[in-house]
Amino acid sequence: MINIDRFLADEQDPKAVEKVAGKLNDLLTSGEEILYLAVQKKPAVNLLPDCIAISNKRIFYCSPSNLGLTMNFKDISWKNIKEVSFKEGLLGSKFICVPQSGENIVTDFIPKVQVRKLHQAANQQLEEYKELLRQQKLEENRATASTFNVPATPQVIDLPIEEAVVIPEIAPVVEVNKEDEIEQKLIKLKTLYDKQLITREEYEHKKAAILDSM
Repeated sequence: MINIDRFLADEQDPKAVEKVAGKLNDLLTSGEEILYLAVQKKPAVNLLPDCIAISNKRIFYCSPSNLGLTMNFKDISWKNIKEVSFKEGLLGSKFICVPQSGENIVTDFIPKVQVRKLHQAANQQLEEYKELLRQQKLEENRATASTFNVPATPQVIDLPIEEAVVIPEIAPVVEVNKEDEIEQKLIKLKTLYDKQLITREEYEHKKAAILDSM
């Protein structure tokens, strides 16, 4: 049973709260609870006010009909709500619910204190639902990634064992550039001359011989 005492702190109409709470009690599902309830306060006659109730699963719109003998209920779940907002005015405020599709649902003449708490409760539930969706998406992405990253089991194929064929190692053929060889001989010859291991005449004679071999 819904305890209505906590919904009378912001000047809600006690009769309206009591009537709505009795009906809402039969509509709540398992694990669902009413978090806040706001009551319309019209500037002139306020005998049949509309009410808005916020639960942890949806928003209830409650409208009296047949001179207050019956009550019409319309609800919208958080997954079908894009955002909520409110606009304050001199004669009360408007609570605006923007659904994922369709027209906005606007309820006017909600007292300022109530509309602020109504918006706070609704916005908090909407953010919690969006966070739940984000967490579910992350889990799905992790599950998908782990599925694609599972290494495949290598297939072992038994092949017949044949006699080993020994292929003789072939020594690599190294091409010697003749110009490089002559250049190395000239450098070596010059080094011998610089160290005075050979005379000038020997140096010139050997140098001429190397150049003639080109």
